[in-house]
Amino acid sequence: MQTASTSQTDEVPVYGYEVVNSWPHLRSHFTQGLVYHDGKLYESTGQYGSSLLCRLDLKSGEVKKKVDVDRQYFAEGMTILNDRIFQLTWQAHKGFIYDLKDFKPLGEFAYDGEGWGLTNDGQSLIMSDGTNKLRFLDPQSFSVVRTVEVFDQGKPLLDLNELEYIKGEIYANIWHSDRIVRIDPKTGKITAWINLAGLRPQEDGDDGDNVLNGIAYDSKTDRLFVTGKRWSKLYEIRLVKR
Repeated sequence: MQTASTSQTDEVPVYGYEVVNSWPHLRSHFTQGLVYHDGKLYESTGQYGSSLLCRLDLKSGEVKKKVDVDRQYFAEGMTILNDRIFQLTWQAHKGFIYDLKDFKPLGEFAYDGEGWGLTNDGQSLIMSDGTNKLRFLDPQSFSVVRTVEVFDQGKPLLDLNELEYIKGEIYANIWHSDRIVRIDPKTGKITAWINLAGLRPQEDGDDGDNVLNGIAYDSKTDRLFVTGKRWSKLYEIRLVKR
């Protein structure tokens, strides 16, 4: 296993945003993972007793297909690779594998530490655990191929959460933050920041945990989607350099 560690002190670009579109999002969904794949939107939601994996209609926000996660598990991030859906759990050291077409369970996998966010680069699963480390896992054996550590101005950037792999970079939500960080997957170096302050609907701020969490990318039309935990809206945004 290889570990990359890059301490960064140089200033990096900061982006703001423009809202291109917005659609309804179920406020009952404690969003943990968000993926746009082949024209369909998929979501993993958390909380004990209400965790699920679902496919949503983008425009209406309605659930078109779902599978409930056993009440003993708190579901976390998810990703799609090779027609399989991989879904993490928070503290159970266990992940679930589903068939993309019908959500049929295909198996489970184990990992050390907590499960937070999950994405992939087409070859490896990329996992966050709430620290400043990102683990790259073999999607067959689930062994750790390598890790990278992320530093911001010389200090570990903690609370890396929901992940999305976009154009050769890893986008990561920072837990309890309005910011998304963009990361070089080879070195862990921060390539840019995205400030989404003010995006959360005002009516959804009634709980301190209703924070930004959920990044999805439509590679065919170059659309970027974001939402948050128990947000009433899902947004398509355009990044604007400051």
